[in-house]
Amino acid sequence: MPDPADQTAGAPAEDAGQPQLRRRRDLRRDHGSVQDAWTGTMPAVTPPSSSNDAGKPVTRRSSWAEAAAAADATKPSRAPSTAPASPVAPEVSPPSPPAADPVPIAAVPPAAPTQFPGTATPQAAESPSDAPAETRSLRRSRPTAADAIADTPMPDFISSPGLFVREQKPRPVGGFRGALYNLTGGAWNLGPGLKQRQEDELARRISRQLQGSYNTAVLSLKGGIGKTSTTVGVGLTLAEYRGDAPCAIDANPDSGDLVERALGEGIYQQSTPRTISDLLENIDSIDSLTSLARYMHHAGRLHLIAGEQDPEVSDSLTAEEYRRIRKLISSYYSVVLTDCGTGVTHNAMSGILQSADNLVIAAGYAVSGAKRARSTLHWLASHGYEDLARNAIVVITDKDEVSSRVDKDAIEEHLAGICRELIAVPHDRGVADGDLVTLEVLKAETRRAYKEIAAAIVDGYR
Repeated sequence: MPDPADQTAGAPAEDAGQPQLRRRRDLRRDHGSVQDAWTGTMPAVTPPSSSNDAGKPVTRRSSWAEAAAAADATKPSRAPSTAPASPVAPEVSPPSPPAADPVPIAAVPPAAPTQFPGTATPQAAESPSDAPAETRSLRRSRPTAADAIADTPMPDFISSPGLFVREQKPRPVGGFRGALYNLTGGAWNLGPGLKQRQEDELARRISRQLQGSYNTAVLSLKGGIGKTSTTVGVGLTLAEYRGDAPCAIDANPDSGDLVERALGEGIYQQSTPRTISDLLENIDSIDSLTSLARYMHHAGRLHLIAGEQDPEVSDSLTAEEYRRIRKLISSYYSVVLTDCGTGVTHNAMSGILQSADNLVIAAGYAVSGAKRARSTLHWLASHGYEDLARNAIVVITDKDEVSSRVDKDAIEEHLAGICRELIAVPHDRGVADGDLVTLEVLKAETRRAYKEIAAAIVDGYR
């Protein structure tokens, strides 16, 4: 880069005919130091042969850097100006490491605002320490939005779902309420009536979730009074309302017909005759519900284990063998019904009673049936099963449609005081025929009685 002083030496020859340029250059020479301070241009340095206004020779610089240093040395001190200057970003220093004992935030004074050159000093804001004591106390006591939210109690959306959404009435089914609902397209909803609410309550009790496996034994001292039909009807009702499938075991030593009553005689004869004896022979190899299903029959969602039909081996089931079956079934089913057969003294009965959680005692509308039911309860109480007798459910089935000479109310009063609950099943041809029992062909009163029995059974599982 050529030296500015060398260029200036040849300037008189180049711009001799340009008086305007010479005047500008002379003006810059006379007042260059002041102008350069404002414009930021380098001052011209005269050659050695020239002299300044004071008559002193000016030393010639051999480089551009020396000329710049000389120009900086000749700059006059400027007076502070009120004209705004362009702000320069302050230099950011790296953060210092934290001290061993940190000072509380409240004790650190606020940093002073950065003042840039050429700018007016802003008015300092009033610090909290300069405010009056009453103002500082008011600021500390004034609640914030976070404090207000924290102090507000949280609503219980589970127990009070109607806080934000109005509860919708259930849809009525049947009767005047149901007809009005269908006629108005749902605009008029009076809700379910008393009968429907009772039915919904029974369904809720039956479908209650259980923790573990429970067994109910159905027994009687006299045959032909509705023991097996009650087991099938209650088992189908449990299968209809519960989320998990129930299981029914035929432990009748006298060639029980539990599976025939649930499937029908024709369907059972066509199926593979798998019985409780087959299950016992292979019980050690069963390790899953899939392998267990090969020894079971299915009436819808009701799973059944058939009793032994051979008279020679039907009475061979022992208490220990039943306990092994009960232990296997408890791994896959939460509700188990056991059809015990007639009597309470056969070989498997002790194992059944020891593993039972509650009892259903079948009885009939006859003097002999009522007496036998009462004798059964007394026998249980005197042989170490007092809790089972106290919590027993007595079911009176009007199977033979007794004559009007029988006082049904007197029989019910005779049994009601010695059991937890007494439920009557009305006469129904679908039960009295001794063949297939299906809920679809039963009367509404019979189905309701089975629902009450199922709800009472599940209520007894504690």
